[in-house]
Amino acid sequence: MKHLLPFCALALLSACSPQSADEQTSAPSTINSASAAASQVTFDEARFRKDIKTLSSDEFEGRAPTTKGEKLTLDYLSAAFKEMGLDTTYQDSYLQPVPMVSYTASESQQISLAGMTMENRKDIVLGTRHDKGGVDINNAPLVFVGYGINAPEYQWNDYQDIDMKGKIAVIMVNDPGFAHPESDKFNGKAMTYYGRWSYKFEEASRQGALGAIIIHDTAPASYPWSVVENSWTGAQQDLVFSKEVQDQRIAVEGWMTLDSATAIFKTAGFELTNLMARASDSAINLDLKQIADIAFNSEAEYADSYNVVATLPGKNAAAEHILFTAHWDHIGIGLTKDGDNIYNGALDNASGTAGILEIARQFAKQAQQGNRLNRSVTFIATTGEEQGLLGSRYYAANPIYPIDKTVAVFNLDSTNVYGKTQDYTIVGKGQSELEAYLIDVAKGQNRTATRERNPASGGFFRSDHFSFAKLGVPAVFAGGGSVPLDDATAQYKQAMQAQMKGCYHNVCDHYRADWDLSGALQDLSVYYQAAETLANNGDWPGYYKGSEFNSLRPAKD
Repeated sequence: MKHLLPFCALALLSACSPQSADEQTSAPSTINSASAAASQVTFDEARFRKDIKTLSSDEFEGRAPTTKGEKLTLDYLSAAFKEMGLDTTYQDSYLQPVPMVSYTASESQQISLAGMTMENRKDIVLGTRHDKGGVDINNAPLVFVGYGINAPEYQWNDYQDIDMKGKIAVIMVNDPGFAHPESDKFNGKAMTYYGRWSYKFEEASRQGALGAIIIHDTAPASYPWSVVENSWTGAQQDLVFSKEVQDQRIAVEGWMTLDSATAIFKTAGFELTNLMARASDSAINLDLKQIADIAFNSEAEYADSYNVVATLPGKNAAAEHILFTAHWDHIGIGLTKDGDNIYNGALDNASGTAGILEIARQFAKQAQQGNRLNRSVTFIATTGEEQGLLGSRYYAANPIYPIDKTVAVFNLDSTNVYGKTQDYTIVGKGQSELEAYLIDVAKGQNRTATRERNPASGGFFRSDHFSFAKLGVPAVFAGGGSVPLDDATAQYKQAMQAQMKGCYHNVCDHYRADWDLSGALQDLSVYYQAAETLANNGDWPGYYKGSEFNSLRPAKD
């Protein structure tokens, strides 16, 4: 199989500051004229609700890859695409096999850091991505490496002049810009890819470290410890890599709580808050003169999971494609939980999957009525997003349709259940010309396009579109807004948010019959009209100067 290039080989991730979110807010005139002729479609809310409710039902068992829940999900999505009349894409099937391995670390673990016993789940969550029966580490030095970043373009290297062989890296979450949002460090409060946990483990592997442990801190992580506990325990899926690639990976990886880290650093004679402040000002590495002893068993099981891929051919013989993506997977069943132990994943991401189904139905209906698009549109319900964008990473490395013929990607993840809004959120706004299409349609809805309220969460790097952005394909992740349409909607939103507080990656993310989905349907219309215009006008959007991805597919201006 093909593999994604390592981060250091991707010059595109040099992370110059993206264009201001307030720039490029108007679309080219060609977009305006084309969108005026866009099809007027009506999305079926009852059908949209039914898809969300069914996919997030207890029967689907939380839709974990390689489980009974996956089989039910694949059958449901395949039947829906077949009913629409969409083309199969892989050996007369809608299913693209994604070779995966599930690593399950034992709940019984013996962990000692700096002489202190760490309790699994309560203080620390560790795992391994190796099929060696488990981990048995003794007397491994603990080394604080700040943010764990090696970024030459920022003149920043937390691994400068240190040999990490046999050592465990202790790493801060996010990047230095979070601590200095008004400075020129990295991208200010908007997280760069260097702030993502996936990068930190990748870089620790490149540095030859034995292991890596990230210090969880709620504000810069943008989620509480419960998300780590729920998401990083139990079976952890990954793609199957070659032995050469696998052998380069760290032996153990995971997270520890801020309180546990504080105690470890105190034992080492340091105040963690002081070191964090130093680490945000300049690159740092520091041998804590403390050791780690880590032992636990781990099992590995190999099985294919599947992306569901369906195509509506365009007039140009399917040579050029626009993609819609949404991940069908969620966390599954929490075997250690009492009572309700099904992570139904209604909002995340049954709602997004239902969204691409509804968009696909509208495009299929228009084609049946003689309004066939010039370009093809392909819908990909991806697997393994919750485990690190696995399905989209696999498709991007093993595309059914060539990446250089892929015009753009529209990604749906957790649609708006809080009613209509006056604004329209584009995550990571300022990246590409593709955004202009969204801005134009949103303007027609009397909405103002804005950047997400918390760019420090690194949302642009956290969903499936990013797998395509890394290859230069303009990709957007947008929807919802922060300003309710009116007072009644604002009151409803406040009440619903109170009901759903703490439900992200938790068992309470289930379907609610009283969700106001009018805003979600409004957002589906933005994606539909933007894609329809792009499918018919022959434009090739690119990334703006200053984007990490500009060198791969530059914008025209």
